[in-house]
Amino acid sequence: MSLRKQREKGTGSVYRNSRGQYVAALEAGWTERGTRRRITLKGRNEVAVLKRLREMQQQITNTGIPAAAANVTVKRWADDWLESRQRIVRPGTFVADRTAVSKWIVPAIGHKRLDALTPGDVRLVANKQEVASLALPSMQRTHAVLSKLLTDAVAEGYLVPQRVRETPGPGNGPSTRQALSISAATKILKVAATRPDSSRWIAALLQGLRPAEALGLTWDMIDFDAATMTLAWQLKALPYLIPSQRNSGFRVPRGFEAQHLHGTYHLVRPKTRAGIRVIPLVPSLVKELRRWREIVPPNACACPMPDLVWSRADGRPRTPAEDRRQWYDIVTEADVSVTLPDGSKRLPLLYEARHTAATLLLANGVDETTIKALLGHSTVLSTQAYLHADLSRSRAALEASAGLLGLSGDNISE
Repeated sequence: MSLRKQREKGTGSVYRNSRGQYVAALEAGWTERGTRRRITLKGRNEVAVLKRLREMQQQITNTGIPAAAANVTVKRWADDWLESRQRIVRPGTFVADRTAVSKWIVPAIGHKRLDALTPGDVRLVANKQEVASLALPSMQRTHAVLSKLLTDAVAEGYLVPQRVRETPGPGNGPSTRQALSISAATKILKVAATRPDSSRWIAALLQGLRPAEALGLTWDMIDFDAATMTLAWQLKALPYLIPSQRNSGFRVPRGFEAQHLHGTYHLVRPKTRAGIRVIPLVPSLVKELRRWREIVPPNACACPMPDLVWSRADGRPRTPAEDRRQWYDIVTEADVSVTLPDGSKRLPLLYEARHTAATLLLANGVDETTIKALLGHSTVLSTQAYLHADLSRSRAALEASAGLLGLSGDNISE
């Protein structure tokens, strides 16, 4: 027997159905057949169902009437979301999103209906990652993907309870990335100086190049006369349209600029305009680059491609894994390690060379605007024209850092 609770006209009603469940009903427009459309919501008690009714009314006010898809599950929506996502985000972002969805979100809550999700479901995803001993940044990334997935579902017209979308993430923790000390960086450079590609590691520790920027640098982007390099491309592996099928083509979103090199590797534009920049070269790096150019093998690939500065012996792209492996060989020989907050030690990460470059600039009192411009941070509002106009200040900043590391044009590879 239904115990209907009358409310003001147009605001819905609350009642208990024949099974004893609390139900809220709200009329919301018309169906395609011209009949009144009725949205029903259920809750464990009257307070809970009234709360869901208020959330629905607020959603209709903010975003309009939700789509007529009460049985849509997280998995069904995630499949549609990824199909659309691949066309609008960078390939690397899409791969990360797809991994979070397929490995964690769908296995945990893929069977749940969007409109029946609870904050506990969001926490369940994080709990499963914690049990699997995932690092906090990975958990935070998955939570961000889930939040975006649910927010886009609401924008599409699906009902997702607001309390679910507002569920806090797994929390924040201190970053374990560190800058190397001057003595540690000097020891690394001393070992690197014995290698023919020492310029690669000077560029990492002094210029603060991102690994993808270094691996995507071509010789035509280096101006030896002006002692500058232009950073306009990055080396990235793009996913195939159909995983593992090389003839299926590459997954490239709309408006994404890429040049195919070899295999899955492409030259792609940086994420932001600030990433495209011209930076000066200190004399020691100019010297090492000139020496490296004399001995580096030319491109031997059958496919036409630009000459990469730091490539494999046959001119093909040096993969990120190979680049990291060589870095770890150098820091191991230099006997340099990083101490973590818990007292444990590990080898320095290659990306920490970039942090070191920023720290060296700070140690020399270089202003924040110049540092951000040199490193290509997206928060910098400067244009490439600004960098050209202020090249002397940038050059002075880098030469000061070179002085801290004992680098001069005459003391490398002697």
